[in-house]
Amino acid sequence: MSLLQIHEPGETPAPHEDSAAVGIDLGTTHSVIAIMHDGKPVPIEDAQEYSVIPSVVRYAGSDVIVGRAAREPGREDGIAVASIKRLMGRSYEEALALMPHMTDVLEQAESDPVPRIKTDAGLKTPIDISADILRHLKRMAEQALGKEVTQAVITVPAYFDDTARLATRDAARLAGLEVLRLINEPTAAALAYGLEHAAEGVYAIYDLGGGTFDISFLKLEGGVFQVLSTAGDTALGGDDLDRAIAELVVQSCGGDIDVVLLQRARLAKESLAGRDKAQIKWNGQAFTLTQDGLAGVVLPVVEKTIQICMQAMRDASMSKDQIKGVVLVGGSTRLKSLQEMVGAFFGRTPLSDVDPDRVVAFGAAEQASNLTQGGEHLLLDVIPLSLGLETMGDLAEKIIHRNTPIPVAVSQEFTTYQDGQTGMQIHVLQGEREMASQCRSLAKFNVSGIPPMTAGLARIKVTFQVDADGLLTVSAEETSTGEIQTVQVKPSYGLPIETIEQMLKESMEHARSDMTERLLSEAKVEANRTVMEIRSALEHDGAMLSEEERGHISDTIAALEAACKGDDRDEIDVLHDTLQRVSGPFAQKRMDKAIGDALKGSNIEEI
Repeated sequence: MSLLQIHEPGETPAPHEDSAAVGIDLGTTHSVIAIMHDGKPVPIEDAQEYSVIPSVVRYAGSDVIVGRAAREPGREDGIAVASIKRLMGRSYEEALALMPHMTDVLEQAESDPVPRIKTDAGLKTPIDISADILRHLKRMAEQALGKEVTQAVITVPAYFDDTARLATRDAARLAGLEVLRLINEPTAAALAYGLEHAAEGVYAIYDLGGGTFDISFLKLEGGVFQVLSTAGDTALGGDDLDRAIAELVVQSCGGDIDVVLLQRARLAKESLAGRDKAQIKWNGQAFTLTQDGLAGVVLPVVEKTIQICMQAMRDASMSKDQIKGVVLVGGSTRLKSLQEMVGAFFGRTPLSDVDPDRVVAFGAAEQASNLTQGGEHLLLDVIPLSLGLETMGDLAEKIIHRNTPIPVAVSQEFTTYQDGQTGMQIHVLQGEREMASQCRSLAKFNVSGIPPMTAGLARIKVTFQVDADGLLTVSAEETSTGEIQTVQVKPSYGLPIETIEQMLKESMEHARSDMTERLLSEAKVEANRTVMEIRSALEHDGAMLSEEERGHISDTIAALEAACKGDDRDEIDVLHDTLQRVSGPFAQKRMDKAIGDALKGSNIEEI
């Protein structure tokens, strides 16, 4: 569908029509830009009437070529860069591990972890290359609409961390676009479908692309889209189907699997979206791929996705009968056998009447319209991993839990551990494990100017704030002085999606042992705190005790300290209770003395 008639040639736009806000699905393999027209999302086409644009950039001398022209077969001028989205927010080392075939073209600047790609136009960062894709989409829209395009809602994977989101914003800024909002891709798809069907309820967003799988459960109620849970696998997608088909061809026709065979397998797979069979010529022979044969390839992949769907449902404490609709997103969901298998699991026919390649951009366009023209719908995305900080004893204290809707702000008070402590380091963490060393470090900053007080009296209010784009800001306030320190969390490189999923997997696998380790650490922290307090009291008022009383307390302290070097929590708890019991009379004597000192010289009327 062309947009060339939206703005007639030679027509002068009204002042409020001088610029437009668009929705952009900046994809790994393909990108789409869309706009709302007459209340409906419409994809914007290029000069060749294509709306699904390959996310490929070719640098040939001073020319920057984007899209189909950049990946023309046989073209050898310059360097073509594809799948750059996978490097957004990644370090140089991560880029090498992720794309070893790019070793010859990757470079790292001194004291900068961001990877750079060698091109005919010089060194380019992933942000630079993404910006060139966005510039191309922006020009397409301006040519089709006959007006300037300055604002956009851009979609990102639900598991993009702060750095990848910031990198996406920077790329848009370089392309001359103001980012109205970054929204998660499943949320955008749900928005497009929810409005299309004008129906409330819980929707499953089943997104199987070329290399990744994501499932999100969203609730539409009263114009509010709330993400209930999200899960996925970054090593599961259409590429796995292509390789499985290629293996069938090699078993039948001989030869080896290479890039050419994988491409032929992909084309045959895609052709079966509208046919009963397809032929693959290989090694001088012809292999026939049927719908039944394809179903056999699809089954193990779908079974893996169903396991992930079940986990996401458990996270949301929901059952299949609560799901009103299943939305299919991604090119791999065009396969008839996959649609049937997914429908059988959920017990309902999946919704596939909106193009899975364009639905994410449609949702972004709707959100762009809502933000600029007004709308009745509110989006509530979630954070993929819990956020918190390190406390004494290497403990991870979660402040905002995984799958919490955003934007959100949560405050929690902490206190000092030692007498006279005037500073405190805030160590921001991300992850599901119980110990700080098992989570990912995001940022560190210091709170200074704490009045010297007895341990436990100072109050430090720490606030975690995640905005609508999923970006985190942490502040710490010493409540008696009002002194505030704030940091916007900007790690030097991003958290890989694979790492996020691995962290979630490990948190489930080690849940029992992690909790045991946490309880042991908590017991040691509390025991050591009591020992410090009693040692301090003995230094000041030890003369109040007899030698026998003092010796009894000292012996118990020694036994407790020895127990804290081991791993027997029960022994630590018993000795801690014993120490509190044997030091109880000493604490009572100190309290009586303090009261007596406070009342000394006062008469009964003053009291």
